[in-house]
Amino acid sequence: MRINTMLMGLMAALTAAPAFAQDGLEVIGAPVDGKLGFQPAATELAEQIQWLDGMINVIIIAIVLFVTALLAICIVRYNSKSNPTPAKFTHNTPLEVAWTIVPIMILVFIGAFSLPVLFNQQEIPEGDVTIKVTGYQWYWGYEYIGEDFEYDSYMIGSPATGGDNSYNEEVEAQLIEAGYQPEHFRLATDTAVVVPVNKTIVMQVTAGDVIHSWTIPAFGVKQDGVPGRLAELWFKPTQEGIYFGQCSELCGIAHAYMPITVKVVSEEEYQVWLEEMREEWG
Repeated sequence: MRINTMLMGLMAALTAAPAFAQDGLEVIGAPVDGKLGFQPAATELAEQIQWLDGMINVIIIAIVLFVTALLAICIVRYNSKSNPTPAKFTHNTPLEVAWTIVPIMILVFIGAFSLPVLFNQQEIPEGDVTIKVTGYQWYWGYEYIGEDFEYDSYMIGSPATGGDNSYNEEVEAQLIEAGYQPEHFRLATDTAVVVPVNKTIVMQVTAGDVIHSWTIPAFGVKQDGVPGRLAELWFKPTQEGIYFGQCSELCGIAHAYMPITVKVVSEEEYQVWLEEMREEWG
């Protein structure tokens, strides 16, 4: 049922032309050395998460500045030199009520915005495309539900593609042949997930050995794959391009060499890709 041997993985890397059929796509969702912050949001889910993060950061910064100002006032005004005779009171009821109610109001305010974002992630809509993804040590298996094919996806440069998880001239040649750049080593896979733009994609996530986690930061999605269980996530990509992710659950010695590549293409290109994959892998 599955393509598990190293030989088949090597053949996939060298001969599976459909995986490379979307040459010219812009790499959008990728980490950048020395940069901070989120990758560009490519789904509504990611936009909501990033907006929520910005809003909560504003609240946190305001609280930090307020508390810092109070500390500074206390240090200056109530030190032993400025205030040699300390006050004798033991409590202040209005103040205690205030510092109880105000944090509650802040938490309720945050919850009013965060819960809808959470529910939007967890309420799985009907998918235009449904893909079952299974995590293995250390690669991903993909099955397009309702189609007549499934395939495995290995990191370019992994043992299954003829490498040893290290960068060399042969791996660089494989990356360039696949349409990637040398900096995409440990991000690019021999066979990518391909989905159409502006369509609802449902991923059914599980694992075949230990816990893995399927994650695409630019889509705002992350779901653990647990052996014997089937979980779901969804996204609707809004921009054509290439997006990278990684297994985000420590899964063994080669955990760092288990990337995810998703190519978002037009509906027309997707239909062409489907036909090619049916012939190649069906």
